[in-house]
Amino acid sequence: MNYVTSDVETASIPAGETHEFGSHQPTDPILGAQVLKHLMVADSAAYVNARHIEQVMDAVPQHMFIIEGDSTLSFVNRAARQYLGLIEAGTLTDHLSAIIHSEDLDALSSAYQDAMTHGISVEAEARVRNRNGQYRWFLHQLFPLHDEDGQVVRWCGTRIDIEDHKGSKEQAQRENVALREEIDAMAMFEEIVGTSPRLQAVLARVTKVAPTDSTVLITGETGTGKELIARAIHKRSDRANRPFVSVNCAAIPRDLIASELFGHEKGAFTGAMQRRIGRFELAEGGTLFLDEIGELPAETQVALLRVLQEREFQRVGSNQTIRANVRVIVATHRDLPAAIEAGTFRADLYYRINVFPLEIPALRDRKEDIRLLVEYFIDRYAHKTGKRIRNIEKKSLDRLQSYPWPGNIRELQNVIERSVILCDSESFSVDDSWLSTVQRSSRPLVQEMTSQEKELIEAALAECKGRVSGPAGAAAKLGMPPSTLDSKIRSLKIDKHRFYSN
Repeated sequence: MNYVTSDVETASIPAGETHEFGSHQPTDPILGAQVLKHLMVADSAAYVNARHIEQVMDAVPQHMFIIEGDSTLSFVNRAARQYLGLIEAGTLTDHLSAIIHSEDLDALSSAYQDAMTHGISVEAEARVRNRNGQYRWFLHQLFPLHDEDGQVVRWCGTRIDIEDHKGSKEQAQRENVALREEIDAMAMFEEIVGTSPRLQAVLARVTKVAPTDSTVLITGETGTGKELIARAIHKRSDRANRPFVSVNCAAIPRDLIASELFGHEKGAFTGAMQRRIGRFELAEGGTLFLDEIGELPAETQVALLRVLQEREFQRVGSNQTIRANVRVIVATHRDLPAAIEAGTFRADLYYRINVFPLEIPALRDRKEDIRLLVEYFIDRYAHKTGKRIRNIEKKSLDRLQSYPWPGNIRELQNVIERSVILCDSESFSVDDSWLSTVQRSSRPLVQEMTSQEKELIEAALAECKGRVSGPAGAAAKLGMPPSTLDSKIRSLKIDKHRFYSN
């Protein structure tokens, strides 16, 4: 069996000199190849001894190799041999298959084929395996060498290590995404406004848990400001200078949630045209906030449990394990113990995330904060619209303070913004028609909302004759994923079979 080696191991280094191959890069990344190109303008025996050519290539710190006209590999320089180890001689196809990452092989082979078919130079990026089985990113270049008649007689290839560049670029992309999200949400951070005992008790617990790395479970109704509390925890932690990445689990399709959280490799599924970095990697060193965690599908719950237990995960379509240095904060408006009873949420995951629970009070339970919030939002939106508002009508303030606010702070914020836009004087007022005057049930709000939700789902199932998925299904009619609707049907104990048409 033949191997591509060279018996010239020291002759290329002048006496008294030593070279650390790969320890630096020349100013011109293909300097060695350019030298070789000038040497091999014709049959090597006619211009310079082939032994000398090998010496020149061995002195170059980049990987270099020669491909003959019949596509066989005839020489590999010292830097490449030291990286790759023993290299079996053979065709270019065999050589590439042995050292190039399987996901990059087709693209690189096609680039080389284009070069050799059309007599042109090409370059491409691909991962190369070293003698220990580990991969690094390289920039591959291939260009033709001509004889004195201009005919291509062989090919010269180079490989330049760009692993550090790729890593820093990927890190910059992660930080840029996280920074954009942070900037978008910074305006919300100040909205933790209030002096009520209920709110102050929550903030006191935030102060206690923030310096730790404990997982926090934030519960509360929609619109109470759960993400604001999560950001407050992050800002008071040792991770404050690292990314805060937020994911709304309910807003991502079931089939894409794993890719969104953990990333995927190129070709992992239909439409995966390139590698994608997931939110866990984006949040590396910082905090990942998983809102509406009760909407996670069962298979993703298992993957999340593994991350929380083992602090490691794998991208979709990869068997490479990635360590996760991320603090996880989760939130939900759902009753997770009830979801466990209904079989839609894993008990082991619940106990793993319920390390430090924080319940955010509804706005109707902290009415003493309503005036402060109203003044805060008036000031914000008056400034944006260039208006000057000096006082609040007592009737409007009383109405705002007596309203139950089912949408909590988010609903209050929308009402104030709308009122400021329409305000034509220095006195702020609210149109009473904007606040529902329907008599509320004496039942607790959670029961009332559950009853309304059940009625809506049953009405949709009746209209769709019990069909859940598909364009004509109840899920599409209600604007939610079929998996989410199935979970709701189970948790609300709805018998969808009674809606089937005969």
